[in-house]
Amino acid sequence: MPNPSTRRDLIAATALDLIAERGLRGLTHRAVDEAAGLPPGSTSYHARTRLRLVEAALVWLVDQEEGLGLRSLGPGPVDRPGVARVMARFLYEALTGGRRRTLARLELALEAGRSPGLREVYDRSGERLRTAVRTVLADHLGSPEPERHTRALLSWMEGVLFYSLVGAGSAAPPDEEELRTSALEVLDGLLGPDRLRESHPG
Repeated sequence: MPNPSTRRDLIAATALDLIAERGLRGLTHRAVDEAAGLPPGSTSYHARTRLRLVEAALVWLVDQEEGLGLRSLGPGPVDRPGVARVMARFLYEALTGGRRRTLARLELALEAGRSPGLREVYDRSGERLRTAVRTVLADHLGSPEPERHTRALLSWMEGVLFYSLVGAGSAAPPDEEELRTSALEVLDGLLGPDRLRESHPG
């Protein structure tokens, strides 16, 4: 996880780390102060309520995932194989180097199902990713139904993360090449045959 540059970022990053380690029940203002090495009361000054603290952690999480997505794009073409490579790189990083971040996100998703306040924050923060995926599908891959295809694609990605990190597949998570192959199969299933790839194999 990148080093936070401000006290506010440090609090958000520490809160996210505690969520991954202890679950939301272990997240308190005092626990964040202690784990971050801050004077007592620092966290409550920046995030008055527990919901605001969780919201800060969630916004930090989205920022880190967005940065990972941009780094994953690299110089490759925005075509179907290129998008599959980006998806695979993103998922593989989320399952390996970003494992704690992903655990925290799963905790937050479960809590959002029980908390209307957090539900609104969680859905709003996820709109950035949904918009980016919808744009790629519509503008670059020619999806005739970008809204539905976005839901299907993100559902597959969420399922891979859950199954491979905390589900029955956690003992043998997929490597990046398997993820790339699967992502390409999902895209082909949604969008139909890739005529350009068929005419230029390899």
